[in-house]
Amino acid sequence: MDKVIVENLSLAYGDGAESLKNINLRIPSNAVTVLFGPSGGGKSTFLRVLNRLNDLADVKTVTGTVTINGVNILDPWLDVIQLRRKIGMVFSRPVPLPLTIYKNVSYGLEVGGVRKKSVLDSAVEKALRQVALWEEVYDRLQDPANTLSGGQQQRLCIARVLVLNPEIILLDEPTSALDPISTKKIESLLNELSNTITIILAPHNSQQSARMADYAAFFLQGEVIEFGKGEELFLNPANQKTQDYVAGRFG
Repeated sequence: MDKVIVENLSLAYGDGAESLKNINLRIPSNAVTVLFGPSGGGKSTFLRVLNRLNDLADVKTVTGTVTINGVNILDPWLDVIQLRRKIGMVFSRPVPLPLTIYKNVSYGLEVGGVRKKSVLDSAVEKALRQVALWEEVYDRLQDPANTLSGGQQQRLCIARVLVLNPEIILLDEPTSALDPISTKKIESLLNELSNTITIILAPHNSQQSARMADYAAFFLQGEVIEFGKGEELFLNPANQKTQDYVAGRFG
């Protein structure tokens, strides 16, 4: 079953540079879909379309449709705050709030009106367990979040998304600033989460793309050149441009 259906999506920034050109994609539910390709190909812009973060940028035109659960999320009447609660975003560098570890996770629930401490406690513990962080921080929940290591902070940021029970998680190079051990933990976590949540990931290198992809889309100069099962795209791509990129002939 497709979770996200993208039809004829184009986006141009105010300076006239077109960042996305006639994107058509059907992203499956409960799988890891990887967006890969050279820097500047449109991957980050595409991710930001999916939870309307581009609303905050100098976008001149957006055309086409992006349908999630039967709703075109590009419609101007859409409740963007609610959309972002269901479609979480994790960036390349951890961005913990200037609060305690506990408050970083509970913040979204509290903003949404949850006040009962037992409910917050339970939700915080569940989210921290989901990202394999509970055993590392359960006795220091009132410490500032910035006392955690980089890898721990990134898992905390994922927990902050998970506590809202998202349907989709978008990740833009989430391990580019992390060491190999932390990277492996994040990758294992995303594979596990994809059993119940749709994961859309723009990795920071081709090796991670190949490791993680249930499905993959090759982005080049704002276009999707090829889309398919990850194994097929990385071992036997149909398009010559994809073959050249995977083989390291450019990019």
